[in-house]
Amino acid sequence: MPKMKTHKGTKKRFRLTARGKIKHRAAGTSHLATRRSKKRRRNLRGTRVLETTMSHQIVAALGAYSL
Repeated sequence: MPKMKTHKGTKKRFRLTARGKIKHRAAGTSHLATRRSKKRRRNLRGTRVLETTMSHQIVAALGAYSL
């Protein structure tokens, strides 16, 4: 059987923590931020933990990186 390939787009956007949670960048941070309030921009900094509903699909797409 051939090996399962890692989905490269998923690999670039998500990262696993040591406990198996999935971190990702918050949406709405790349451009057009001047229309958002200072408080909202400040809270969009850093990373977020993904909800568990999508986590099994992300882990499957990461393949070898999900070990």
